[in-house]
Amino acid sequence: MKADERRKAIIDTLREGNTAVNGTAMAEKFGVSRQIIVSDISALKAEGFDIRSTHSGYVLHTSDVIKKAFKVRHTREQTEDELTLIVSFGGRVENVYVWHKVYGRIEAGLGIGSKNDIERFMEGVRSGKSTELMNITGGYHYHTVSAENKAVLDEIEKALNTKGYIVSEI
Repeated sequence: MKADERRKAIIDTLREGNTAVNGTAMAEKFGVSRQIIVSDISALKAEGFDIRSTHSGYVLHTSDVIKKAFKVRHTREQTEDELTLIVSFGGRVENVYVWHKVYGRIEAGLGIGSKNDIERFMEGVRSGKSTELMNITGGYHYHTVSAENKAVLDEIEKALNTKGYIVSEI
């Protein structure tokens, strides 16, 4: 099987299932090494396919994801907990934004969807490279969170509210 045929088959495999597909299993299925699959996944990402690596394998994300903005407030020490909570329910923290009284909306893309993403972000904050955007608005900020369905977003909202992170709109 040629590389382009195999890559089409990989996309078909990822579209068929509703669960993550293990790279080793794909390598066995297509009779190639796992390194070839990793290379194919990289090439497919470069072509514009939104393939994400998870702890249980590869997942093809489609534009069917839904998004919701949450207004939250917490301390700097609670940042990692907040992000971990969102990701643990299957959410992806797309951005953070604040409403500044002079500048208006200030936004930064995050793209946090895994534990590794959280660790990299937190290392950047802990190293002193920068500080969280929420610090300019007394801890108040918003996150746009994406998920596969409304039920996941509802669970995330419930968990954030239980922790006291959700800010009620007046």
